[in-house]
Amino acid sequence: MRLLTTKHGINGKVVIPADKSISHRSIMFGAISHGKTIVKNFLKAEDCLSTIEVFKQLGVRITEENEQIIIEGKGFEGLTAPSGRLNAGNSGTTMRLALGILAGRPFTSEIAGDASLNRRPMQRVMQPLREMGAELHGIEHADLPPLRVTGEMLQGIEYAMPIASAQVKSAILFAALQAHGKTTIIEKEKSRNHTEEMINQFGGKIKVTGKEIILEGPQNLIGQEVTVPGDISSAAFYLVAATILPNSEVLLEQVGINPTRTGILDILAQMGAMIETKRIDQKNQAADLVVRSAALTGCEIQGEIIPRLIDELPIIALAATQASGTTIIRDAQELKVKETNRIDATAEELTKMGAKIEPTEDGLIIHGPTTLHGAKVNSHGDHRIGMMLQIAALLTDEPVELINPEAVNISYPDFFSDLAKLIKEEPA
Repeated sequence: MRLLTTKHGINGKVVIPADKSISHRSIMFGAISHGKTIVKNFLKAEDCLSTIEVFKQLGVRITEENEQIIIEGKGFEGLTAPSGRLNAGNSGTTMRLALGILAGRPFTSEIAGDASLNRRPMQRVMQPLREMGAELHGIEHADLPPLRVTGEMLQGIEYAMPIASAQVKSAILFAALQAHGKTTIIEKEKSRNHTEEMINQFGGKIKVTGKEIILEGPQNLIGQEVTVPGDISSAAFYLVAATILPNSEVLLEQVGINPTRTGILDILAQMGAMIETKRIDQKNQAADLVVRSAALTGCEIQGEIIPRLIDELPIIALAATQASGTTIIRDAQELKVKETNRIDATAEELTKMGAKIEPTEDGLIIHGPTTLHGAKVNSHGDHRIGMMLQIAALLTDEPVELINPEAVNISYPDFFSDLAKLIKEEPA
């Protein structure tokens, strides 16, 4: 696919698609709660649709009415053994969080994904769930999907997280809701807290003090109404594009601004970006963001902020190629076990376009500013790499050809058409 280019920047407004993390969790919480859950502004992307299909296979009635997703929950006890293998598609969130739910159910199930997901290690989730009493093992390889899960009567544990991972933390919390006794999780660094917040929203009890999370089980949850805000991970591509392209101004409507997700706003501001926050919705943690062209300066990105922007690091790396000076990203080893090795993929593909970027064991070193040129690039089947490369293509008049553009459907099916609407013949 030949990617879009522009000589005049991008201008206009765009409604960002719904938050992927919250969309996943809204289905799961609805499935394990008692009563009806209504989800407004659900993300109908491939990953989230995989979550719906998994829980339909587990006996949950899920329908769509008037652009809303309706989940008829019957509690944990309402889940039933699937007739066949559960399919998580490309979605690591679906698989890892479902493992926490399946760990406490009195039946055996199998879950697998596509070729990419089946190469992603699951040991980090399986280990704490085994400590709680569940039986989990890889059918073909020890810690890789397909996985077989035999649910057991779970017991609460104390678990110090060896890595900062919202998916691992969430799997443990879903298991803890079914377990007997107290579960204590000690985070290495604070990661996105949607699961903790939704436990409260659905009537559960959870205590969070700093990096310590305590939950007493078992608990019963009650169905709720959920309005999903726009996904800041999807907004990130426009935030960077409008910043690095001259004569640009873009309004992004009702983007999620949960503090555990807004690391990209902090880093872009540190680098010199001009981003204004308007029309804040405190209840749904959302706001309008206005971003304008600005000159950037390189910086160091490391430590506790990394979990708050882990999914945005590829697009931040692109921003750094246009910034004055050197940008160094450290402590981002987690990028190696995403949909692809995002450290290597980011460096490899941007190098093809002329960037001066070096992969390291735990991050990237980017020297800027550099002029990018046309090339034949590859998404590696990773939606965030594919979208990052499209934004990179806007910086050059030369052709940029993208292999595997369909990867963007995993989180943002309308990305290319939405971006095309912002490309004007003349600046706004």
